[in-house]
Amino acid sequence: MVNVNITNFRKSLFEYMNQAVEYNDIISVSTKNGNVVVMNGDDYNALLETVHLMSIPGMREKLLKGADTPVDECISMDDMEW
Repeated sequence: MVNVNITNFRKSLFEYMNQAVEYNDIISVSTKNGNVVVMNGDDYNALLETVHLMSIPGMREKLLKGADTPVDECISMDDMEW
């Protein structure tokens, strides 16, 4: 995580934005009224998706079970009934 004050952030805005997009850095910008976090949009969306999935009762356990399942025991998407 990169920490920067608002004055320096303003001076180098493009560089900090590029750093967040290209290198997935999280930029913490301190202001006199509090802090702001700047991050890559894809990372933000992934974070929101994780929060959503973890809010569903039992989902965490299902995801952990799925992660522990050997690939040869998984069902192919072609074999699934929708």
